[in-house]
Amino acid sequence: MKVKKNRIIITILLVIGILTVVGLTAKDLVKDVNLGLDLQGGFEVLYQVEPLDDGDEIDDSAVQSTAQTLDSRVNVLGVSEPNIQIEEGNRIRVQLAGVEDQAEARELLSTQAELTIRDVDDNVLLSGADLVQGGASQNFDEMNQPMVSLQLKDPDKFREVTEEISQRPAGENLMVIWMDFEEGEDSFAEEVQKADPKFISAPSVSAPINSSDVMISGGFNGEEGLERAQNIAALLNSGALPVKLTEIYSNSVGAQFGAQALDETVTAGLIGVALVFIFMIAFYRLPGVVAAVTLTAYIYLTLLGFNLISGVLTLPGIAALILGVGMAVDANIIMYERIKDELRIGRNLKQAYKRASAASLWTIIDANITTMIAGVVLFIFGTSSVKGFATMLILSILMSFITAVFLTRVVLSLLIRSNFFNGRLGWFGVKESDRFNINEGKDIEHLSTPWDKFDFIGHARKFFILSGVLILAGLIVLSIFRLNLGIDFTSGTRADIETNGEATVEQVEAELSAMDIPPDSITTSGENMVVARYAEDLSQDEVTEMQDTFEELYGSQPAISTVSPVIGRELAQNAAMALAIASLGIVLYASIRFEWRMALPSVLALIHDAFIMVAVFSIFRLEVDITFIAAVLTIVGYSINDTIVTFDRVRENLKKARVIRKESQIDEIINRSLKQTLTRSVNTVLTVIIVVVLLVFMGSTAILNFSIALLVGLISGIYSSLFIALQLWGILKKRQFRKAEGSLTVYEEKKKDDEKILV
Repeated sequence: MKVKKNRIIITILLVIGILTVVGLTAKDLVKDVNLGLDLQGGFEVLYQVEPLDDGDEIDDSAVQSTAQTLDSRVNVLGVSEPNIQIEEGNRIRVQLAGVEDQAEARELLSTQAELTIRDVDDNVLLSGADLVQGGASQNFDEMNQPMVSLQLKDPDKFREVTEEISQRPAGENLMVIWMDFEEGEDSFAEEVQKADPKFISAPSVSAPINSSDVMISGGFNGEEGLERAQNIAALLNSGALPVKLTEIYSNSVGAQFGAQALDETVTAGLIGVALVFIFMIAFYRLPGVVAAVTLTAYIYLTLLGFNLISGVLTLPGIAALILGVGMAVDANIIMYERIKDELRIGRNLKQAYKRASAASLWTIIDANITTMIAGVVLFIFGTSSVKGFATMLILSILMSFITAVFLTRVVLSLLIRSNFFNGRLGWFGVKESDRFNINEGKDIEHLSTPWDKFDFIGHARKFFILSGVLILAGLIVLSIFRLNLGIDFTSGTRADIETNGEATVEQVEAELSAMDIPPDSITTSGENMVVARYAEDLSQDEVTEMQDTFEELYGSQPAISTVSPVIGRELAQNAAMALAIASLGIVLYASIRFEWRMALPSVLALIHDAFIMVAVFSIFRLEVDITFIAAVLTIVGYSINDTIVTFDRVRENLKKARVIRKESQIDEIINRSLKQTLTRSVNTVLTVIIVVVLLVFMGSTAILNFSIALLVGLISGIYSSLFIALQLWGILKKRQFRKAEGSLTVYEEKKKDDEKILV
């Protein structure tokens, strides 16, 4: 057959075009990615909007007004991409990535900004209502010292007030200027005795003042004083908050901490992806090269899509991008293994590709949709960093489908239809000596596999016993040790302190005790990380002191998270609901696409995997936080992915059998299906495990437990897919067979021969 060189040329030009576009624009693409708090530093805070006075109600307009006020204040900080969102329950979430002075930002956001001018007895002389809106500005006095200028609505009122104050005795003729005076707590008599009083200034008045301008000076010394004067002017112009803001969740990450986490995780991911490319090329030859090209396109398109939807990339998001490589590889492996099988039974290359492409399409769709269900549930119920993970996971699934299904098929089709490889099947990993003659009537079920000597059904009872022992042991461990729940579920404060190897746990604990904030528990995490935990929330001042102290000592601000009991309960409830809804969605989809006898074992296998992950974390006292739930749901998607692929082969083998007349046929179908798909299962999980292992040992300690959870889940997932799910289906199918009394039609005809119904 004549070789069509033009198809090879088109393929080469297409590949060169893809790699050229990626190479020339990748740098700019990466620069445009919006980095989250955990990658560039900054802080996130969730406020509960509450009324200032008892009996008042908070409506939507009050929340909207508060959000607008916060937005105007954020502009003063110079944050390039502030994110202020109104959430259900009268809550406002503020995310400030890259903000340099987190303490200043927190104070600026939460300050009520209610300016009052009082006498020495704390009686109100003038309030914010007497000021011209937007009339505050920061200026300098004749001594070039910072001051704040205010414009008054009624100069006559100001003259009357100053006249009355000027007539008081010396020491009492003061106008005390307060920001957010708190009745019952603040007092001039007490504050004036302090080295750093709470009031801004207390100028004396010796004569009436005829002016509409008020100059506040004397309380702004040095650079810090200048910043304070600027902030006060900005606060007054933004307006007083019409409500009270209570922090119920916060997360603070130093810039250096975030940069290091980004570098470590990206490096681990790049090495992992490179190893996956090498594995694919070594195992699948030419199709492996095609996979490497399409996987490169997948990573590029995923980042491009992420930028187009203005996504915010977090550490878990990077993990989702890298794990998406595993899903894209899986779609390739499903088709490549089928091509090899079709070639081995004697079909020519074009026939093998056509049949493999058709047979693998719905398998890939089913596997991706079940993972998508988990991703959507994560997005709906997750918090900020988990939402970032879910967004990237969903996008990864879509892009892996586009590249692994469409782009891979375009490139492979061009190469195969060129006729150049017709006599070169070694390029596809198949030796001529391993091929049958198609005229011999051989089918895929007659092909030998590396797993032929293993009897999966014969050892089913052993696997059930092993799983039973593991579950029983897990229950015992959980009843004794419980879970080591993180602050996401228990509430409190967690501080991740990077020491750069310059301090021991004892030294860090001593520093915290010296700050009068001794931790309730303190442990190491990795080589240079110390984790301090508090059962109670740390105040803003305590957080600021901790960050400043450790930045001075070790050159890096700690990452500090604070969760209120309210949020802790909600996160726990949302996590349980997410798992339940994801499982239900998968059951429904699997029931529609297959049969309920396949759906039920699939979900039981998922519960098995989730429980194994929980038991391992309990045994080794690893902390369970919200990212652990993300890992569990990811494994739910991966595990069902593997199970669905195997059940798809079971369905194909049932179609060939049509009618079951003895129970041993069911055992034969299970054994045959597992043997036919096991190489694909092992290769798929192996490519993902390569990446996850590198994330465990080389990635950021901030997602160490997340990576460990994924690793445990992947191992448990392939075990349950091979040795639990199908065996449970076999038990249910045999019961159906017994009720049918000796003859069970597993596929019925419908209109055309190629349209079958599984029963």
